[in-house]
Amino acid sequence: MIVGLPREIKKQEYRVALTPAGCEMIVRQGQQVVVQRGAGEGSGFADEEYAVAGAKLVNDASEVWASADMIVKVKEPLPEEFGFFREGQIIFTYLHLAAAPDLASALMDKRVTAIAYETIQAPNGSLPLLTPMSEVAGRMSVQEGAKYLEAFQGGRGVLLGGVPGVPPAEVIIIGGGIVGMNAAKMALGMGAEVVVLEKSGDRMRYLDDVFQGRLRTLMSNPYNIAHAVRRADLLIGAVLVPGARAPQLVTEDMVKTMKKGAVIVDVAVDQGGSIATIDRATTHENPIYEKHGVIHYAVANMPGAVPRTSTLALTNVTIDYILQLAAKGFRETVNFNSMLALGVNAYRGSITHPQVAGAIGLTYTPLEHLW
Repeated sequence: MIVGLPREIKKQEYRVALTPAGCEMIVRQGQQVVVQRGAGEGSGFADEEYAVAGAKLVNDASEVWASADMIVKVKEPLPEEFGFFREGQIIFTYLHLAAAPDLASALMDKRVTAIAYETIQAPNGSLPLLTPMSEVAGRMSVQEGAKYLEAFQGGRGVLLGGVPGVPPAEVIIIGGGIVGMNAAKMALGMGAEVVVLEKSGDRMRYLDDVFQGRLRTLMSNPYNIAHAVRRADLLIGAVLVPGARAPQLVTEDMVKTMKKGAVIVDVAVDQGGSIATIDRATTHENPIYEKHGVIHYAVANMPGAVPRTSTLALTNVTIDYILQLAAKGFRETVNFNSMLALGVNAYRGSITHPQVAGAIGLTYTPLEHLW
């Protein structure tokens, strides 16, 4: 199999889907890797490193897409890449189709085999390929939120951890999963007062044990959310439903009650957002906007700001799946690996993930019906 690595074209996206070490593992297995020149530069990996690892370097993305049986990426293909799609080609990347119906249509029209990192799911419900980026995004949400609380950024002028004699900021985190837990870890480390709203009693008990009572937990319901949002200096949306649009838990009326200069960071923006006033994604170049006196941070590729860390963390968890697909091909791999099978979002012109299909209003076709 020929594995293709094009350069990411999303604005200010500096991650790359394959490190030279991962490339070498594929080549050692007897497969070929085609890399677009400059693909790894944003993460600190030079073309020469890929060449030493055994990859073939080409100048244009079109050459990568035309020659590869499987394309590995970080972010979802953009419209200017749709023309490269061809029937039977595997695309392995973050897709987030619930928020990208046009991409779903293009994948179906070209009968592409589309596998989404974010819907590969373990038997215990965890999302192993989403986890490292959720860890990065959770930690960054507090880092970025603290910055935009500064007065010259438009914020309230509040130091997250306070100082002796001055109370710390109150950080409200909606969702106690991987993003929420990592956000809480950072916020507590910076000295903030932290409240996590979560709907699972078991998860709340886990968080209480792990953090030894240093944070407060509340049952996530409209009443508690409304009261918590009103108090927040920094509000972090950290909810996720695999494959589906994020549930909208914070209404516009709730946002209107927030303090002037408070900050919202919605990590779920690439799944549609969980906060009503997050009505558009922003970029690292222009990350914020103000609405109802509140600063909104809605960058859809937060880990792209720390590409070296993010690329290494991502490749650590994707490489085994890439090796399996390259060695055995698509059908044998998904028949053998039930976790990977859950990652298949589109195949032979059909949507093969129930939550994705429901989110974009299309018919769901079980994968096994398409063999």
